[in-house]
Amino acid sequence: MSVERVASRYAKALVDIAIEQGKLDKIYGDIKGFLKVMDNRDFELMIKSPIIKADKKDKVLDAIFGGKISELTSKFFKIILRKGREAYLPQIAEAFVNQYKDINNISTVTLTSASQLSESALNGIKAKLMSSGRFSKDIEFKTLVDEKLIGGFRLEFGDDKLYDNSVAYKLERIKKEFRKSI
Repeated sequence: MSVERVASRYAKALVDIAIEQGKLDKIYGDIKGFLKVMDNRDFELMIKSPIIKADKKDKVLDAIFGGKISELTSKFFKIILRKGREAYLPQIAEAFVNQYKDINNISTVTLTSASQLSESALNGIKAKLMSSGRFSKDIEFKTLVDEKLIGGFRLEFGDDKLYDNSVAYKLERIKKEFRKSI
């Protein structure tokens, strides 16, 4: 069975139980916290290591998350460890986040800009996107900074949509037009 399929099934089970218990938002917060900890390379290697025994991984998870996550999330982690699926935890967590966003009608838009944008600028872009009619959902931004853009921004949404309003892109277009005309 593929990793995506395994992750999707475990995530769906957690979503269903969380909805049944009325704890979906709490579990979402727990999973987002887990994904933040996964950014630590040592933690990620420990979770994915086939050499480290499940009981050691359980102790590490308890030390990091003990008392900070819901009992349901803690039990879910223990089940994953008992089933030997801990290497898939990052993908399961991502699948859970995606399913949560689908349930709550949240679209993720990657916004890359030449410099860090203020909250008011983000709200202005969000309002413009919502008024465009392309989004019937709420919008969550994933912001990145790329100084190579020189100015402006680039939006990526859906699986294949890109809106590039950067100075670097516009300069490249002018260069191509100039080459064409020579």
